[in-house]
Amino acid sequence: MDDSRSDTFRLRRGSTGFHHLGAPPAPGTGPRACRTAWYAAARAAHGQVGDFAERRYPRNFHTATIDDRGGTHFALFHASCPLVAFVSGQHHWYTDEFRDPPAWAATLDAHGYTVLNASQLLSPLSESDTSDLSADEWQQIRYWKPETVGAVLFNSWD
Repeated sequence: MDDSRSDTFRLRRGSTGFHHLGAPPAPGTGPRACRTAWYAAARAAHGQVGDFAERRYPRNFHTATIDDRGGTHFALFHASCPLVAFVSGQHHWYTDEFRDPPAWAATLDAHGYTVLNASQLLSPLSESDTSDLSADEWQQIRYWKPETVGAVLFNSWD
């Protein structure tokens, strides 16, 4: 999702979870693949999978937890793009609750997911490359007024 410059995050078309009614939706990241990756992460963490909840409208993400010696880790799996974010807890809406991933989250890379860090997720939308976003996605952004990349990527807009 980010381009060759490490300071600019690039939001790809479909990363908001919205698309024009006549356009096909993004292929998506199914819950089965997410669960498989999450169980591998739990093994790497020497922890146990807690909850795993499939996305439900209007959320555009699946949620999952792992319990290990460090406590409970909360993750969001984007339902349209192979992206994962770690957050402070389970909420319906995310703005500034993003956290850096634990070291064992690198296991998710081997399963095709990009694990985002807090700096990327908390970066201002205004400083990101949004040139790939569609007009429909921009309509939602103007309506909901998210301020960060994370708030755009992991949302519950309807």
